[in-house]
Amino acid sequence: MPNTKTPIVAHVNLLWCAHQRVGGSEEYLIRQLAGLQQVMSEHDDQEILCTVHLGRRLAAERRELKDFIQVVSRFDVDRRAIRIAIEHTALARVTRNTDLVHHGGGTLPIVRSSTPTVLTIHDLQFLRFPQYFSSSRRRYLQAMVPRSARAATTITTPTAHVADDVARSFSVDRKKIAVVPHGVPSLTADPAEVQHQREALGNGQPLVVYPAITHPHKGHLRLITAMQRLPDARLVLIGGVGSAEEKVLDAIATSPHPEQVIRMGRVSNEMRNLLIAAADVVAIPSEEEGFGAPVIEAMTLGTPVVCSDIGALREVAGNAAILVGHEPELIADGITQALESRDALVSAASARARDFTLEASGSALRSAYIRTVEMA
Repeated sequence: MPNTKTPIVAHVNLLWCAHQRVGGSEEYLIRQLAGLQQVMSEHDDQEILCTVHLGRRLAAERRELKDFIQVVSRFDVDRRAIRIAIEHTALARVTRNTDLVHHGGGTLPIVRSSTPTVLTIHDLQFLRFPQYFSSSRRRYLQAMVPRSARAATTITTPTAHVADDVARSFSVDRKKIAVVPHGVPSLTADPAEVQHQREALGNGQPLVVYPAITHPHKGHLRLITAMQRLPDARLVLIGGVGSAEEKVLDAIATSPHPEQVIRMGRVSNEMRNLLIAAADVVAIPSEEEGFGAPVIEAMTLGTPVVCSDIGALREVAGNAAILVGHEPELIADGITQALESRDALVSAASARARDFTLEASGSALRSAYIRTVEMA
């Protein structure tokens, strides 16, 4: 039956998304929008027309957004003050008569129309670990996130763990929070190149890979210490430069065997997939996550996962990973256990990864959009 409903006109605020600087939240939003684009071709009962508002660099680099209508700012929105000013002026004007506005960065502009809003909150790290934030950033989030959560029509979170946390922390009705899981595309890696990386980096030794920006809560220092208990293994750290980068480099330099740890920095997506596939274990010793996409990325590529036993990672990993405490000796024991249980972990992980596809993420976002409009 042909579609007879009026299309939903949605505008998505990605102005906050400074390319390669906001970590996993960039991948989360971009991938769920790619998933939305994918599922819309399969649903003719309700059309959704999306316009994305973003900075020049993000528009140039993320080709997944090319099929959306784009409003590319001519200003440097990677600077927070400029981005906030545009949200309160140009963005507010152009979206005041739309069906809904989706703000993906965890806050709503103070000045905005009565247009229904979807607000994505990735995590509440600023409440759990305020010491990792500058005083100005912490004050901004403490002021803006609670009021934004209460004002939003619908809140989306990557996990039920974050949803429960938001409801409890800000006295928000849990019923207005929808879980939109992270969707991971089908990842591949050339077997010959995988073997080359394994031989070049592991040199016949077990290879541990950690893909994460070097922010303090990511736990790089504990992982480096844990590797001292695994003298026959090698560790490769990939990901951008975060605020703990100097401490990470110092920890490598002063460790008993600095040659055991390789800090490669940011790599291409293709190289990232190769390194994850080449690893014997992907270790994720983070203190706080909203989702933890590397868990599913590793599972998709057939690599066992050892991760922190914290709410979101426990929810995402299920029984398909080794969950460990934060102490270095527990991380080391978990890596050893993963090496010994590789076949069982890979089998469980393959089934687990099928729950976190682009289609699943896009379908959940589509439902959140429709629900938001129907609530208005």
